[in-house]
Amino acid sequence: MATLDSDDELAAATIGPLEPYAVKVVIEDYNPSWPGWYCEEEAAIRAALGALVLRIEHTGSTSVPGLAAKPVIDILLVIPDTTDEVAYVPALEGVGYTLRIREPDWYQHRCLVRRVEDGAPWSVNLHVFSPELGAPEIERILTFRDWLRTHDEDRAYYERTKRELAQHDWMFVQHYANAKSDVVEEILRRAQQG
Repeated sequence: MATLDSDDELAAATIGPLEPYAVKVVIEDYNPSWPGWYCEEEAAIRAALGALVLRIEHTGSTSVPGLAAKPVIDILLVIPDTTDEVAYVPALEGVGYTLRIREPDWYQHRCLVRRVEDGAPWSVNLHVFSPELGAPEIERILTFRDWLRTHDEDRAYYERTKRELAQHDWMFVQHYANAKSDVVEEILRRAQQG
């Protein structure tokens, strides 16, 4: 859950042009098709990468039954070494992904995307981590997801927050994500104490 607090940090991490987010953030009611979309993506990723896939998980709001979300499938992919981009990026490009974010100072995180506006059937953010370097963030992502799946009050609180924030105009979608950070941290503290 990187914050990329400044536009300069965002620009430095972005591969290709940093384009303003030209549309409103749209939060949709939970769509029961989202898990199926994830399963299709998982199958394509596994077919492309084979044994490089150490772990793959549906994460983000679309992975939480009943939670409204932006219709973007977030996927956590754990591979042996994110810095060895030649080992996995070309194969993922072959199934429609584009490397958009490289964060060497934040767990060596990489993010590849597929977008509806580029011809994909649905939009995807594929977050790639290595097991050792990414361990703290992998744990946070999964703890947050699993807590929301089993705690109705926090799920409703998070949804209210997202819907309220979606009413604002954001230059970059990262600004919207950053605006949720305090609520995410609050919920995550409860989950970790939980």
